Amino acid sequence: MILLNPGPVTLSARVRAALSRGDWCHREPEFARLMQEINARLEAVYPSLAGFTSATIASSGTGAVEAMLATFAPADSTTLVAANGVYGERAARMLAAHGRPHRLLQHGWTAPVDLAALEAALGKDRSVTHLAVVHHETTTGRLNDLDAIGEACRRRGVTMLLDAVSSFGAERIEAEAWNLGALAGTANKCLHGAPGLSFVLASGALWRREPAGARSVYLDLRPYHAGQHGDGYSPFTLPVQVAFALHEALAEHAEQGGAPARLALFCSRADRIAEALHGAGARTLLDPADYSSVLWSWRLPEGRTYASLHDALKAEGYVIYAGQGRLGADIFRIAHMGDITRAQLDGLCAALTRIVGGTS
Repeated sequence: MILLNPGPVTLSARVRAALSRGDWCHREPEFARLMQEINARLEAVYPSLAGFTSATIASSGTGAVEAMLATFAPADSTTLVAANGVYGERAARMLAAHGRPHRLLQHGWTAPVDLAALEAALGKDRSVTHLAVVHHETTTGRLNDLDAIGEACRRRGVTMLLDAVSSFGAERIEAEAWNLGALAGTANKCLHGAPGLSFVLASGALWRREPAGARSVYLDLRPYHAGQHGDGYSPFTLPVQVAFALHEALAEHAEQGGAPARLALFCSRADRIAEALHGAGARTLLDPADYSSVLWSWRLPEGRTYASLHDALKAEGYVIYAGQGRLGADIFRIAHMGDITRAQLDGLCAALTRIVGGTS
């Protein structure tokens, strides 16, 4: 079964084999060393993140985002949330749950972040010291314009807290130009690991800053960071076999050319799938120029339900993804991640041509 959803992804044979490497106790020194190696490899994925260090936790990507906000969003100043989809709106709910002062700059789900409105919000409210934003908003597949958003942050001295859950490992990330303070990522998307481990990379300045006082024991990243960068041990149990898989996935990622190579791979798949779907009469939800390399959203064909399209493709070995919320009745999504061969991609495109085009 080929997974075309935005994580978990189809694993390579070597990553899948790593899951059965053995049974280790998470309190033994060999596992502590493994976690230190994983953090070192995460810190090396982007040269632009020099000086950033990682803390890894057992969670989905959402858990990493909430841990980042719980740990680094200030209690004595305001975090502005720029939201144009499910995940930006979720960040605002997380800040509310943790009692952090925040404001929501709301956009439509198919709209880009309004830079003029962002500049106005930053200029009007001098209490805003941090901006929470999603890099790749998976609700639609939009890659938010972080060069422009980050420039606004840099000029005004606002620290960016970035949801990079579905971009880390492929899309470009620039720490200095974006005034980036921290980002959240996960194993089971662009890195092609297994679900269960996520991470936060943050600058030395944020790790050294006086903590605001996390309102969660489990999501407070400082004990994770102190332990993993000290003796290697974490405060709570981490999934050992998932760590084996992430360690192997990071090695594979580096050997294959790192984030630039994965970006090129995903772009080539996106182009190939788009060619097939356009040929079958399908149309994108957004302008193609607005999409990430990782995932595109497509309008459902006239008279076709998502369930019927999903089931027809699954019968041929391909799993696509539904739209979320109010977009659920109108779109389907296809992600371009995972260990997919050229022959499998050709098979997918043939199936899309027949099924979406109504010839089968």
